[in-house]
Amino acid sequence: MLPSYLTMAAILFCIGLYGALAKRNAIIVLLSLELMLNAVNLNLVAFSKYGVVPALTGQIFSIFTITVAAAEAAVAVAILIALFRSRGTVDVEAFDRMRR
Repeated sequence: MLPSYLTMAAILFCIGLYGALAKRNAIIVLLSLELMLNAVNLNLVAFSKYGVVPALTGQIFSIFTITVAAAEAAVAVAILIALFRSRGTVDVEAFDRMRR
């Protein structure tokens, strides 16, 4: 049962990694980062349940990770809204020139 969870988490992480590295839209990059964090959460819960010593540690770390990811998403969306208002785009390539 554990290998199926790990395979699913690896697939989710690879999809998120592709989206974070290949896409130009900042919102898609943020969604890809969230997908990668969810893959990590799936690994934490799977190892917590099917590990050598089953415990609640993985679920606790997963809840902590979800909380941090929600705060990160809120701050990132606020920054993206501010950048969109000043630049008029959410293209990642346009944000690398912050001096203008």
